[in-house]
Amino acid sequence: MKRVLLSGIVGVVMGVVVTAAAQQFPKHPNLQKAYTALNQASQDLGAAQSANEFDMQGHAAKAKGLIGEAIKELGESAKAANK
Repeated sequence: MKRVLLSGIVGVVMGVVVTAAAQQFPKHPNLQKAYTALNQASQDLGAAQSANEFDMQGHAAKAKGLIGEAIKELGESAKAANK
């Protein structure tokens, strides 16, 4: 039951994320694709963590953190490109 609920929440969040990407990168389709791919990677890592009962010795969590940093840098790239 928890996994079904978590999957539903992740689906809603991904819809919001994709919409936010379209608004953040309207002039930068390649950055938008990268943003979408990174969010998908984060979602896939979350699914892997759940499937493995979060017993991945912290590596997946670290990867998700690095993905978060990459997403932030993409946003900064778009800001710089818009100047």
